[in-house]
Amino acid sequence: MAVVAANSTVVLESVREASTRGLIEPILIGCSPLIARLAEEMEWHLDGIRIVPAASEEEAAHIGVSMIRSGAARLLMKGHLHTDILMRAVLHRYDGLRTNRRISHVFHMSVPYSQRELMITDAAVNVAPDLQTKLDIVLNASDLARALGHERPRVALLSATEQPSNGIPSSIEAAAVMKLLIKNGCHFDVYGPLAFDNAVSPAAARLKGIDHPVAGNADILVVPNIETGNALFKMMVHFMGATAGGVVLGAAAPIVLTSRADPAEARLAATALARRMIAVAATT
Repeated sequence: MAVVAANSTVVLESVREASTRGLIEPILIGCSPLIARLAEEMEWHLDGIRIVPAASEEEAAHIGVSMIRSGAARLLMKGHLHTDILMRAVLHRYDGLRTNRRISHVFHMSVPYSQRELMITDAAVNVAPDLQTKLDIVLNASDLARALGHERPRVALLSATEQPSNGIPSSIEAAAVMKLLIKNGCHFDVYGPLAFDNAVSPAAARLKGIDHPVAGNADILVVPNIETGNALFKMMVHFMGATAGGVVLGAAAPIVLTSRADPAEARLAATALARRMIAVAATT
């Protein structure tokens, strides 16, 4: 894993934890003297761990992306730098990590004392996705769900209603996304528009008379815009104690996109998700 701008104690602690658990073999990119000093303060001996010097955030991002392109690394992690600097390098037209898919972000939510998994997308990258972007958002999230063992993921396209309405544009777009996905022969169940309660509560879906495998049993919640997704995942974190592991998909490699406010368990969960995507890709 290429860790871009690893010169931060928070970043290094996350990397050490993932490395100790055998999830990754880290390559630390950034200010070499600072990385070495911080590691020493943490009592982390960097024997055998490669450190690649970079004079700036931009250079660190370029090096990390180049390592993915050359095959020197298979995973990318955002360290102590601005997200837009990293994503600018990732999305570079000629030297980036573009594929035939749009890049999107998925939060994998795990709630204490609950066996249910729930994924929310996109709450971090695409602000107001158009129709084509939403198609790729769904495909990226369904790939992650299948990598985690869901043979036929259930995808809910969220809106504020269960019936397409010209007064609620997201409901019209949800219906259009569903039709296109079904027409193209998707390998998952998809339904929309659905209000949140009818996507996650079987009782609410029954009361509304919605008879579909997704209704009340969604594995993936596709939100209409970034504001909805951001509010939803943060409410689950702060009101339900959920852990949100976030990963960017659709690029040439999974990207762990962490925030300085993320707790250690969220960073570890995100790294595990990225590692799982690579492991599954290697067997297909």
